Amino acid sequence: MIKETEITVLPSNINNQDLIRKLVIKNLGIAAGDLTGFKIIKSSIDARKKPVYRLRIFAFINEEPIDDFTKFRFKDVSKGKKVIIVGSGPGGLFAALRFLELGIKPLIFERGKEVRERRYSLRNIMLEGVVDENSNYCFGEGGAGTYSDGKLYTRSIKRGNVKRILDLLIFHGAGENIAIDSHPHIGSNKLPKIVEQIRNTIMQYGGEVNFNSRVTDFIIEENKIKGVIVNGDKEVLSDAVLVATGHSATDIWSIIEKHKLKLETKPFALGVRIEHPQELIDSIQYKVKPRPLNLPAAYYSLRNSVKGRGIYSFCMCPGGVIVPAATGKNELVLNGMSVAKRNSPFANSGIVVSVDEKDWRAYSKFKYFAGLKFRERIEKISFEAGGGKLKAPAQRVTDFVGGKTSIDLPETSYKPGIVSYDLNRIFPKNIALSLKLSLTQFGEKMKGYYTDEAIILAPESRTSSPVKVPRDSETRMHIECEGLFPVGEGAGYAGGIVSAAIDGENSADAVGNYLKI
Repeated sequence: MIKETEITVLPSNINNQDLIRKLVIKNLGIAAGDLTGFKIIKSSIDARKKPVYRLRIFAFINEEPIDDFTKFRFKDVSKGKKVIIVGSGPGGLFAALRFLELGIKPLIFERGKEVRERRYSLRNIMLEGVVDENSNYCFGEGGAGTYSDGKLYTRSIKRGNVKRILDLLIFHGAGENIAIDSHPHIGSNKLPKIVEQIRNTIMQYGGEVNFNSRVTDFIIEENKIKGVIVNGDKEVLSDAVLVATGHSATDIWSIIEKHKLKLETKPFALGVRIEHPQELIDSIQYKVKPRPLNLPAAYYSLRNSVKGRGIYSFCMCPGGVIVPAATGKNELVLNGMSVAKRNSPFANSGIVVSVDEKDWRAYSKFKYFAGLKFRERIEKISFEAGGGKLKAPAQRVTDFVGGKTSIDLPETSYKPGIVSYDLNRIFPKNIALSLKLSLTQFGEKMKGYYTDEAIILAPESRTSSPVKVPRDSETRMHIECEGLFPVGEGAGYAGGIVSAAIDGENSADAVGNYLKI
């Protein structure tokens, strides 16, 4: 018999297996000898009073514990039908892994470098302010998620099997804790090895992975895609093409438009990245100081509405750092990341405002790309405000709300450096007002959040794609091009690592149906 129960333990006892066993026996009212094993299936922190861990547990009573880890059956696909995958982010990689199970040969083309070589590109960005347009925080093996913390929290449980995605990550080297933590993450120091192991699996079973291979055109005949052009001159043919390039590969949208295939504008969000001392966030969330042992750096999630416009925290990084995520010249883009231990003295998060066609009306002549042009304008203004070299315009939160330039600025994790600047001059008035009202209201929800110790940097602008690539709801193919499968964040169908991975898997199954496999 298997019974489910919930117990509460202090942080100091979270690793005390004997105590947890005794509490399970007590909760279920069974004899000690009847409990043949237990498994923690979910762990979350409850800090409403004093911080405690709440554990949901499967108890095995008079029967052997069951191993429910997903079994993966990869096949030799070296002689299978070929499908091109454009991009090696989570959408592309997990589609490729699913192809191995279906017997389809994935041919991955990645414009950037392999995951370890990407580090040299990131070093140049951080220390020199020099952006390689093909290898940066967004482009390269593993995609944007590899060097932005590896957060795995998702609300996409209705879209597919989240457990299967987590088990695939564990299979390739992630810690088993990601399967039970309520807000799991891997860490940017551990993700490269996991991504490398996924690549090894793909190649071991006959798939191909090509780096420094930028898809520059599609080969389309009679509304059916036949293959792609790589690096301007190399023609590669296949039985289908799956495009999973992320929300920053604007050139792919231009290729789609060039072939007169339908695109759509899509609402997204932009704003600032806010940074506090992690110790302050810990004291607010845990209500004790210092943070007790065995508790992670505290996390928060905030949401507000101003005149029907949503404002919310995005990609919150406890114990993290702010990084430059630009993908081109003369633009500034910010993101957050942290390593597995989340041991930076800073906490940062995006605070973003939802935007739609009302905000980019002035760019309507660009049609599908109106939202993109609006985003690019904010990124260019921010770059100029920082004075170049990826320095970020910054302001104390209280000064931003008060409408004055900060005389001095607190210490920050952002390595390229910051410049004091009134961020009210970067954003349209209605967006700046939404941010100001929300920041003060967030301070009412989290006492101490609104403080001159907090600093905001601009801009956080790559929350999701400003363009959608429409696809048929059943076949998952582009509505005007047979064999072309738009996938993940760049196509407008995902918002994070897990949701993109699920979309990749689901699209791989759709390709299998299309190829009658």
